[in-house]
Amino acid sequence: MNETIRTLWRSNKLLVIAFSVALALTVLFGIRTTAFLIYWSNHRNVPVAGWMSPGYVAKSYRVDIETVRKSLGLDPDARDRRPIGRIAADRGVPVEELIRQLNEALQAESASEAAHGQ
Repeated sequence: MNETIRTLWRSNKLLVIAFSVALALTVLFGIRTTAFLIYWSNHRNVPVAGWMSPGYVAKSYRVDIETVRKSLGLDPDARDRRPIGRIAADRGVPVEELIRQLNEALQAESASEAAHGQ
């Protein structure tokens, strides 16, 4: 095995380097994808909290980000990554009020999906 690698290295250094880089990237992205799948399979329907961003809530509840943004009173097309607590503080409203509005929207979306799924 070592002799084969030495022979390839002597005759095709560029090819061995390219293969090594491709292998390393494949392993890196495979680990990243596995970690992503494990994380989100364990973080479904997490109770909404002030530290969460609209995107995190949308991923956790598997709804469109526009639904979450609308329920928080944000522009549906804006890329606002502020946490819910910061959005509430910027508006001068209690974070519990925004969380309540968001939970109502999530329940309505869930009921809508259940009605269309049957």
